[in-house]
Amino acid sequence: MAKTSKNILDEASSTIKQIDIDEARRMIESPGTVLLDVRESDEWRQGHIAQAVAIPRGFLELRIEERIPDRKTPVIVQCASGTRSLLAARTMRELGYENVYSMTGGFSAWKDRGLPWVADRAFTAGELARYSRHFVIPEVGEKGQAKLLDARVLLLGAGALGSPAALYLAAAGVGTIGLVDFDAVDLSNLQRQIIHTTDRVGTAKTESAQKQINALNPGVKVIRHDVRLTSGNAMDIIKDYDVVVNCGDNFPTRYLINDACVLSKKPLVDGAIFRFEGNATVFYPAKGGPCYRCLYPEPAPPGMAPSCAEAGVLGALPGLIGSIEALEAIKLIIDAGSPLIGKLVYFDTLSDKDYVRVLKIRKNPKCPVCGEHPSQTTLIDYEAFCGLGAPANGGEDAELTAHASAGSPAR
Repeated sequence: MAKTSKNILDEASSTIKQIDIDEARRMIESPGTVLLDVRESDEWRQGHIAQAVAIPRGFLELRIEERIPDRKTPVIVQCASGTRSLLAARTMRELGYENVYSMTGGFSAWKDRGLPWVADRAFTAGELARYSRHFVIPEVGEKGQAKLLDARVLLLGAGALGSPAALYLAAAGVGTIGLVDFDAVDLSNLQRQIIHTTDRVGTAKTESAQKQINALNPGVKVIRHDVRLTSGNAMDIIKDYDVVVNCGDNFPTRYLINDACVLSKKPLVDGAIFRFEGNATVFYPAKGGPCYRCLYPEPAPPGMAPSCAEAGVLGALPGLIGSIEALEAIKLIIDAGSPLIGKLVYFDTLSDKDYVRVLKIRKNPKCPVCGEHPSQTTLIDYEAFCGLGAPANGGEDAELTAHASAGSPAR
């Protein structure tokens, strides 16, 4: 004889302990207890208990082991009224979870008691469709997407590295993207700078990049800074951004943006390329990591770092490094995983043995900018510091520079 829904509920009631709101509150306050909300996503958006972890009932079997790997963890299952939570708790018991409870009354009873709850960002129908693949990633979800939409990222350079970085940040839904570049699109750029097009040759790079960003995602606000970054304007430009991504192409700019980020306690995602080699890292002394000065205390002598025009760069390489820069910026924004703080990922794409290496970068306690007793507390003349008589170009490409071409970039 086939079972009815009442039979199934009666069986679940006989095997799963049901707890009231007061007992649930006491357990939630205990370290290690997980409150699991099994309502649908649209119900969650309308309001939920702040401590809850969301897994819709239909995805429970697929996602529970990833979110709660330890089957001895105390889990309180909660839905709207207490029915779905009872069935979900029974499923978890069948999967081997030993300490599973169902909260009677569910979220409705919680609200009726006047207990605290929160509502997440209200996404538009377009946002729900556009970012649907993010919503199903546990490390992103709706909370992470809301952080991306509220985030402000500054890109220094709209060239080879800036192209993929800008496009992937825009595609991910970063709400505000700032672009610093005072150069114009040249035909020679198009071999690698994929954000620009042939019909925009002669156009300001920031304008060209803005058109492509908004063609991809009209919801992104683009702020153009058509200036050369200097010691006089750097602090003012970066102050309103959460993350800075360096796609610049010269020593003075690298040292300048590093020092400005250290002084303003902002994370700096850094990338560099040279022919078939590239690297990426995150400089964030405010979180205990090193800065660019820890890696390269002194600039190379003038003339030792060839430009892209002199040394060349494979067109596809910036796509790799720029994408990693975008990824690291996203990880910082949503606080997912481990950013490349104190680590440098290095690519030698011609090698069949050391194609990818992850190298440690140590913080220098005597660093003049981020060390224990910094001797430099303001921005300086970086052209003079690098031994250059004329201002450097604004940010077309980023070379690995003579530091890296001489050997391992983290020596």
